[in-house]
Amino acid sequence: MVHPRETETMPRQKDLKRLVRARMQKTGEAYTAARAQVLRKPRTPTRQEGTPAPATITHPEPKEYAAIAGMSDDVVKEKTGCTWELWVKALDHSRAYELSHREIAKLVKEKWDTPSWWTQMVTVGYERIKGLRTRGQQRNGSYTMSRSRTFSVGVETLYDLWADGRRRKRWLDEAGVKVRTATAPKSLRLQMPDGAIVAVGFSSKGRDKSTVALEQARLPDRETAEALKQRWSGRLDALSDAVER
Repeated sequence: MVHPRETETMPRQKDLKRLVRARMQKTGEAYTAARAQVLRKPRTPTRQEGTPAPATITHPEPKEYAAIAGMSDDVVKEKTGCTWELWVKALDHSRAYELSHREIAKLVKEKWDTPSWWTQMVTVGYERIKGLRTRGQQRNGSYTMSRSRTFSVGVETLYDLWADGRRRKRWLDEAGVKVRTATAPKSLRLQMPDGAIVAVGFSSKGRDKSTVALEQARLPDRETAEALKQRWSGRLDALSDAVER
């Protein structure tokens, strides 16, 4: 596994002399002692606006990867052909820990040709494993809520229970819910009464089995994300009852 190299930015000679003299005036140290202290303490480079805040890269044991990523090795291998350990090795080798979320996702998609949904899952899982974000947190500091569930119906039927307004009311009876965009039977975006957007994806597991996965982003804190997670768990329970009727 390729780990980040610890680097130290050395000041240029002109800057070095200036910093040494400033320290000598402040501390009364001799030139040699002041110079040694200046070289020991690297300067922090200025972060450009829009780039991710510096993060402490973590190196957990491979057996911990699945739990940290929030997705089992079996599922990831089935959908992408690689376990988390292989993904981490490959992405570390490409120094993905130095990239933004968008850049990591682009790397995963272009180099390994993963499906769009799984490109995001691999990217987020890798970021969690490397300590670039916590569970539910985005690289910009906001939080995301996600839920998924598998039902004993075909994907077209499951999709219609979300896309068709009358069928949706059987389990999500809230005024003001609108479908913003839809690609049958793969995905849609719901606008909730408060204006929030929920992205919903559907996948077939066979003739009479399918999964729905939903996500709501740009949440202000973990508490809001957890509250919405519980709320959507209840809604999916109601959907399960509607499917069985």
